[in-house]
Formats: sequence, structure tokens, C-alpha cells
Amino acid sequence: MTAELLRVDQEKCVGCGLCAEVCPTGLVSLEGSSWPRESVGKSCIACGHCVAVCPEAALDHLKAPLANQVAAPPHPLLDEDSAALFLRSRRSIRRYKPEAVPRQRITKLLEVARLAPTGGNSQGVSYLVLDDPATLKALTAATIGWMEELIAQGSPSAPYFRGNVKTYRESGQDVILRGAPCLILGLAPQAFLPRGRDNTHFSLGYAELYAPTLGLGTCWSGFLESCAASGYAPLLEILKLPAGLVVTGGLMVGIPAHSYVRLPDRQPLQVIWGS
Repeated sequence: MTAELLRVDQEKCVGCGLCAEVCPTGLVSLEGSSWPRESVGKSCIACGHCVAVCPEAALDHLKAPLANQVAAPPHPLLDEDSAALFLRSRRSIRRYKPEAVPRQRITKLLEVARLAPTGGNSQGVSYLVLDDPATLKALTAATIGWMEELIAQGSPSAPYFRGNVKTYRESGQDVILRGAPCLILGLAPQAFLPRGRDNTHFSLGYAELYAPTLGLGTCWSGFLESCAASGYAPLLEILKLPAGLVVTGGLMVGIPAHSYVRLPDRQPLQVIWGS
């Protein structure tokens, strides 16, 4: 670690120490100095907290530049009732209009998704976006084939698959991707599991919350994700993943075919308070 990582405008710095207080690794210190310095032997995770918290804009950081940060909105941005209503309004969408989703809108969605929290600010998630109808149909067919193989093998998952396979074979209904015109797959390095899967799920969680603001609906593609995680060759042959990357999450995306006029409840809250 070099002193060039953290840059301090000594004319602006007032030595308040906020940067040192918020640094998650203890890299930033005011010990023995009137302005922030880097502590020897500490590692930086490039979270940008030190730059973001400085009220004087006196800090810059090589890995988290001041120029790339934006002014924070008033806190809280939403009152508690508005925030609760926003979160409760999210729906898992399983019926979509047939029209394609503009790629510009998917890019906006993923620009927000990439800002989700990750373990130790590790990030490391990339995205494979599939919107070719023939490819999506092939992915559904491959996932059904995987299910049929597990049923034949007497897998414990067989009871969950039989109804879906029957529906697909008898009616051709897409019970895997639900006719969604777009599929977003999160990818992470194989060597980065399981954290890469956690990071992907945080990211796609952001995506599904932000999607309605863009007129989009989403639903997790759990069957396809499980199929990919099993290493099912026919599915992986279709995906043609970059070397070293594996599927760590999936989200169907499209324009919802229907609007909801009520917000369903969930199971009652269960809390165990520790002593």
C-alpha cells in the first residue's frame, strides 16, 4: 500500500476524523497527524466511504475517486410509509407482453443492480443478457430435459418437477421462463463461490426492486439457475459461458401483461429476541 492511494487537500481538511471513523478496515488514521494518512499494513477494499463522508470534499482516493461520486440526497429519501409501500408493491411477474424489452432499459436496470452491497465490497458479478426468442426457448427445453433426467433417476426433487414437465409436454406452456422476452444471468468466477452467488443475489435483488420504475416486471428463474449450477451440459452448451465463469443467479425480465390492484399479505412476522 502506498501513500498515493489516499490524497488529502490539506487546505480543505479540518482534521475532523470522520474518514478514519467510517473506514471498515482501519486503513485511514489521524494518529500522529493533523490530516488523514494510510495506516501501514492495512488493506483497502475501495468502498469509497472515506471520500463520501468528508464534509469538506478534502479527500480523494485512487480506487474510489471523488469525481465519480454524486451528491447524496436528503436523508431519508423516502418516508417510512412510502418506503414500505414501495417494497410491498414488488410482484413476481409470470405473465409478460410479447414485445421485446429495449436493451437501453436493461442497461439502466443493471447500472443500478451493480451498486448493490457485496461481501467486503468484492463485487465481481458480470451479466449475461439473453433476448433472442429461439435461445430462450432452447433454454426452457434444456431445463425440462434436466428435470426429466432427475425424475428418471428418482431424485428427491422429482415431485417438484413432474407437474412442470407434464404441463410443458402436453401444452407447450413455458413453465421455466414463463415466456419472458429477456433473461438476465448473473455470472461469477467458479473460484469465488459461494460469495459470488451471494453477491449475485444481492445485485439481482436490486434489479427486481428497481425494475417497476422502468415499466418492467421480473421473476427469479430458479429452475434454470439450479440446472446451470448442476453443470447440465446441454444447457451450458447453449449458454457458451466465458471460461472460468458460472451461473450464480437468474432473473426473467419483461413488460408485465397485467396490473395488480391489491397487495397480498405474507405469513405473520416471526421474531425471536435473544437475551
